[in-house]
Amino acid sequence: MSLRINDIVPNFKAKTDHGSIQFHDWIGDQWAILFSHPKDFTPVCTTEFGVVAQLADAWAALNTKVIGLSVDGVDEHKSWKIDIETYSGAKPDFPIIADADLVISKQFDMLPADAYLPDGRTAADSASVRSVFIISPDKKLQLTMTYPMSVGRNFAEILRALKALQKTYGHSIATPANWTEDQDVIIALTLDDTAAKAKFGDFDAKLPYLRVTSKA
Repeated sequence: MSLRINDIVPNFKAKTDHGSIQFHDWIGDQWAILFSHPKDFTPVCTTEFGVVAQLADAWAALNTKVIGLSVDGVDEHKSWKIDIETYSGAKPDFPIIADADLVISKQFDMLPADAYLPDGRTAADSASVRSVFIISPDKKLQLTMTYPMSVGRNFAEILRALKALQKTYGHSIATPANWTEDQDVIIALTLDDTAAKAKFGDFDAKLPYLRVTSKA
């Protein structure tokens, strides 16, 4: 299936190293990040899972749950977490989904419908399972990023994007390029100048269609 921004994400049931979950129930009323990996015990993925573990306090401060996914089984996940903690110095307390049958990877459009895992497979057989999905409390997909196997993900950027999504969620604003916390935001074009002034007060019109404010 194809999955696009603002689609409700699949409500799958899955096994994890923390037990079975129903995805929408697991999200609850929080934000969620699903980050997927093609195989356990691979070098780039180990560094990434380590960073996710190190950022535990940041996820909690943003009311966000994180969950991994790999096309290996629960036992492999549990063993791999020992390596992740050894490497990163942080305990990976988040669950990892076991997607050995590829059902979830296909639901999230990371693999084609006819994909399968051959005997003696390597990470290259599921290389496209390297994505990030940020999901809002209404269970809608808000952002997705997909990386090649050779490039480690920048979790500082994922954090920045999450903060921007939470800043703009349900509000008539957007964030400019390279936005970081406490910087000005853009007033949405859904508000004309009169409505924008009523909502935000005086604003700075860089261009007729590019109006910024510090009061959001």
